[in-house]
Amino acid sequence: MPKFFVKSEQIKDDKIVYILGEDVKHIAKVLRYGLGDNLTVCNKDCGKNYTCQIQEIHDTEIQCSILEKIDSHSEPSVYIHLLQGLPKADKMEWIIEKGTEIGITEFTPVRMRYSVAKLEGKDALKKVERWNKIAEVAAKQSGRDKIPNINPVINFAKVYEILQKCDIVLVAYEKELKNTLKHELEQLKRPNINIGVIVGPEGGIAEEEIEQLKKEGARIITLGPRILRTETAPIVIASNIVYALDTK
Repeated sequence: MPKFFVKSEQIKDDKIVYILGEDVKHIAKVLRYGLGDNLTVCNKDCGKNYTCQIQEIHDTEIQCSILEKIDSHSEPSVYIHLLQGLPKADKMEWIIEKGTEIGITEFTPVRMRYSVAKLEGKDALKKVERWNKIAEVAAKQSGRDKIPNINPVINFAKVYEILQKCDIVLVAYEKELKNTLKHELEQLKRPNINIGVIVGPEGGIAEEEIEQLKKEGARIITLGPRILRTETAPIVIASNIVYALDTK
């Protein structure tokens, strides 16, 4: 059953849901749903899900009645915050789409020393807006209960503010030869952990950036003998984290 996200103010007394915006056209014109059809609605503010029935269809609004609350467990029990070195072209879009499907909770694009892409001002704002839309579509498709947070592009110096909120930070680095992702995950067999994951851009992470991250307590890891692309590494890491630590 199709899932659509709404805000708390679009739900009235746990009885009526008002669907607004682009979803109205998608439901009425693309899916061709009509009065009496059912769909799933998720409150993006708290993750609660409902089975709803369409009662009224207007040009800018669809009114639905709530039939029942749904007990959903689609969100992983581990919080993954990906700090992705800003990649070229549309690679960030792919990372956000696939990362959302896997279960990444938060994305922060980071300008690093070897980042070729340059996003500033209005261009950066437009990109973040598009990335948020991609995350929402991927969350709908994969049945997530929450849309991942897509943060504005930051400079590397601001990474340390984010690291303070994480229980552990894993940094993928091609020059690390011994400490594996598997080894680190074996030490983390506890629920509800907040993991920061740092992946460099196409050129990798500079040695001085690695040294700074080490001083902040980050764990430098290898992903094996093969060097992965910048868009592949976060997907591999997130998949392994969810597999090893998600208790749902």
